[in-house]
Amino acid sequence: MIVVSSYLPFPAISWWGNIVQADSLLHDGHEHYEKMTLRNKYRIAGANNPIQLSIPLAGGRDQRMAMKDISIHNDGKWQVQHWRTLTSVYRQSPFWEFYEPTLEQFFTNNYVHLADFNHQALLWCMKQLKLNIPTGQSSSYQRTYPEGYTDLRQPKKQATSAENFPRYYQLFEERTGFLPDLSILDLLFAEGPHTATWLKQNAHILTQQ
Repeated sequence: MIVVSSYLPFPAISWWGNIVQADSLLHDGHEHYEKMTLRNKYRIAGANNPIQLSIPLAGGRDQRMAMKDISIHNDGKWQVQHWRTLTSVYRQSPFWEFYEPTLEQFFTNNYVHLADFNHQALLWCMKQLKLNIPTGQSSSYQRTYPEGYTDLRQPKKQATSAENFPRYYQLFEERTGFLPDLSILDLLFAEGPHTATWLKQNAHILTQQ
């Protein structure tokens, strides 16, 4: 199975349910950016509510160009804000210190293009999960793909139900209830090196989300 996907920063757990079963991953760098999607956002836990972290874009969110050409607005302090939020939320989680040293690079290094940040974040995640899945970028935009491809570029609109989502330890579940389908970071900080095994064991459920 070949998975076709948008460039996403620290993709959601259900997305990884497809990846752990894939033979290869093909990124679509030629699709146009779509606002109100997770192409520049990722969701994490919060002490009271889920938190959505957004990467600001040069020219705002009303983009009319291919994903590979979208630039990040780096004049503000978004990286500092993201890192402070991640540290505040997860420093008490079981595996924060295990991932902190290498994760911090994404919030200190400068990235010009959104696709570059997203791709490097993906490679970091794959390294932590010990997944050796070939990745590539499409040579042009293709609206549909034939049998044998799984197209993840258009995520389902309906919110994922907490009731049907596989459970794992979450820091603030007693306050917020279980929060389904957060960024893979949430699962990594909870499960550590066991994360890849957890994904494979629950892939059949995650791909239905």
